Amino acid sequence: MISLRDFLLGAQMLFVAFGALVLVPILSGLDPNVALLTSGLGTLCFQLVTGGKVPVYLASSFAFIAPITLSIEQYGLAATLSGLAAAGVVYLILSLIVFFGGSGIINRFLPTVVTAPVIMVIGLGLASTAVDMATNAGDNYSAAIATGVAAVSLLVTILTAITTRGFLRLVPILAGILAGYLVSLPLGLVDFNPIAQAPWLAVPSFTAPQFSLPAILFMLPVAIAPAIEHVGDVLAIGSVTGNDYLRDPGIHRTLLGDGIATTLAAFLGGPPNTTYSEVTGAVALTRAFNPAIMTWAAISAILFSFFGKLGAILQTIPVPVMGGILIVLFGTVVIVGMNSLVRSPVDLLQPRNIAIVGVILMLGVGGMSVKAGSFALEGIGLSSIVGVVLNLLLPQGRE
Repeated sequence: MISLRDFLLGAQMLFVAFGALVLVPILSGLDPNVALLTSGLGTLCFQLVTGGKVPVYLASSFAFIAPITLSIEQYGLAATLSGLAAAGVVYLILSLIVFFGGSGIINRFLPTVVTAPVIMVIGLGLASTAVDMATNAGDNYSAAIATGVAAVSLLVTILTAITTRGFLRLVPILAGILAGYLVSLPLGLVDFNPIAQAPWLAVPSFTAPQFSLPAILFMLPVAIAPAIEHVGDVLAIGSVTGNDYLRDPGIHRTLLGDGIATTLAAFLGGPPNTTYSEVTGAVALTRAFNPAIMTWAAISAILFSFFGKLGAILQTIPVPVMGGILIVLFGTVVIVGMNSLVRSPVDLLQPRNIAIVGVILMLGVGGMSVKAGSFALEGIGLSSIVGVVLNLLLPQGRE
């Protein structure tokens, strides 16, 4: 039976993901409508593989922006898509390793002392993005006006979550977006030209991949870091809902679902998919734990990808409005990581744990980068891999 409440909550989750969802293809040279469609299809695939048990939404991965841009310049779009399809296969291989090695292999390679600070880095690493969006000046408005609009969105979101009851308490993000949008109208922040120019119906511009071994070899190493981030995101949403998703449905199923979603997206011309931290923050804020909500978000994304006017309306949401929303959402992700450390038996005063947590946080937040030719590993991906290596190499200290 269709629930209007779940549909609206799902639409809210899509609103939360929409800004980053379409930003990735725009920055990397892919079609935003295709990205919208493949995010919906990818989320449905993920729900199917995991039995509809995990309330996450899959959409465009930021980790692939630079590699996609470089690969398109060197090999072309069709060849790059073959590399992205192969990146999805990496997830499938990892899921098989976990399936045959048992979920204990995750605890060995990714204990709380590694995953919790990585979760914190996910939120802290995106802090500058949220602030830049909140203070983003436009052609006809200043940074001060943008900051004021972002503040309205932020405050309405917080107050709705704290002071309201019933259904309103479940949709604080929609309330914040609506408030920011209404304030933006008289200030001239809203550009209605995309709505006027967009057709009512528009089929996304699909692109088929073309096999290219150089492009595949270029893209494969990039997939390792997002896979580690995936585990962190699954642990984060598990911490929010109080469920152990490593066991049920199993991290091998979540990796499999993410891999299928990424490969499917590449075959249609879309960017790789990943679990969205801002949606995890929205789940934590709204306490809406029903995974069916993400199914409705996925269906909404698929519909929006074919209706040009509806997608254009979403694109008219001013950047500062979304910046104000993302400040609280990315902050929530950081708190989830902190909570994981607090609730775990990890003694942070042990030199070994100080080293692991400290290095992960400093490398991730500081934006450390390691480059070899056109390949680069930085930020969340680099800190994740270094954390795993340190955990395996450093000897256990005495209590």
